[in-house]
Amino acid sequence: MVKLTIDGKIIEVAEGTTVLDAAKMLNIEIPTLCHHPKLTPFGGCRLCIVEVKGVPRPLTSCTTPVAEGMEVTTSTPALEDLRRTMLELILSDHPNDCMVCEKAGDCTLQELAYFYGIRENRFGGERRIYEKRDGNPFIERDMDKCILCGRCVKVCDEIQGVGAIDFAYRGFKSKICPTFERDLDCEFCGQCVAVCPTGALTGKMWQLRGRQKDIKEIDTTCSYCGTGCNLTLHVRQNEVVRVTSKEDTWNEGWLCAKGRFGYSFINSPDRLKKPLIKRNGEFEEALWDEALDYISAKLKEIKERHGADSIAGLSSARCTTEENYLFQKFMRAAVGTNNVDHCARL
Repeated sequence: MVKLTIDGKIIEVAEGTTVLDAAKMLNIEIPTLCHHPKLTPFGGCRLCIVEVKGVPRPLTSCTTPVAEGMEVTTSTPALEDLRRTMLELILSDHPNDCMVCEKAGDCTLQELAYFYGIRENRFGGERRIYEKRDGNPFIERDMDKCILCGRCVKVCDEIQGVGAIDFAYRGFKSKICPTFERDLDCEFCGQCVAVCPTGALTGKMWQLRGRQKDIKEIDTTCSYCGTGCNLTLHVRQNEVVRVTSKEDTWNEGWLCAKGRFGYSFINSPDRLKKPLIKRNGEFEEALWDEALDYISAKLKEIKERHGADSIAGLSSARCTTEENYLFQKFMRAAVGTNNVDHCARL
C-alpha cells in the first residue's frame, strides 16, 4: 500500500493506482475528457493536470501512478487557467451547434464549457471540416465534433477486440477513421457511441427523437438472448427512442448491436400482440386458451396418427434456462420424443 496526500487529505491506496483514481476515492473531482474507468489511460486531453510537490511542471493525473509520500494539489489558479485555455483550444475547432446537437445535456465538453464559463473563444484560425459519408443505418459519425480523445479507438480495440477504427494522419490533419477512410463497416455494437464524450458519435435512430426533456428512463433486461444484459430504455410519449446501459450493471454498460439498436420492434405496428389461427386461408386473432387448446389437439392428432417421433421441438436462446428446461421436459415426458434441438442464433 502507498500513502499520499491529495489536497491536504491523507489516503492509502494500492500500489499502481493513478492519482486520478486516488482523488476519486476522496470524492475530489478532477475534470477530464479522454479518461474512461474501463479503458487504459491516455492523457490526451490534458485537463486532468495536477501539481505534485517537487515536480516543476503539471502532471496528468490519469497517467501518473501514486508514490509514497506524494503531495498532490488538484486545483490552483494556475491549474484552472491552464484547463480553461485547453478547453478554449478544443472549442476553437468544435462546432457551436449545441442547440441542435443530439448530445446536448449529456455532453462532457458542453458541461465543462459551462462550469468554466466559456462564452467566447479568443482563439481563431482554420477549422477541420469533414463530410458526413457513413453508409450504415446505425452510427452517425460527425467528425467535426471529434476532439481526438481516443475513447472510441480504445473501446473498439480493448473491449471488443475489433480495431475497426484508429488514429490516422498527423498534426492538424489527425482524425479517427476506418481503414483507408472507408465507410464504417463493423459489428455496430455501438460501444464507441457509448463512450464518446461529445456529439461526434451518436445513433442514427435517435436523431430528433428527444434528448433529456420529457425522457423517462426505465431499467430492464434485454430479451434477445439468455445472457441477460441490463438495458435502460429512454422513453418519450410511450415510445422507446434510445437504448443505453449503465456502467454499474453486471454487463458494465457494454451491449451488442441487437441490444443497443434492435428496439424498433417494440412500437412496430406489425408486432403480434395476440395469437393467430388460420381459418379459411386467413389468419384470425384468437384467445390464448383457444390457441393453446388448438395446439394441444393438433399435437395429439399427429402423435396418434404418426407416432411421437414425428414431432420435434426447437427451443429458443431468448428464453431463460428454466423455460428451456421445461420445454425439453414437455417434449420428452408429455409428447414422448427426444427430438429436441436448440439454436443460439438470433
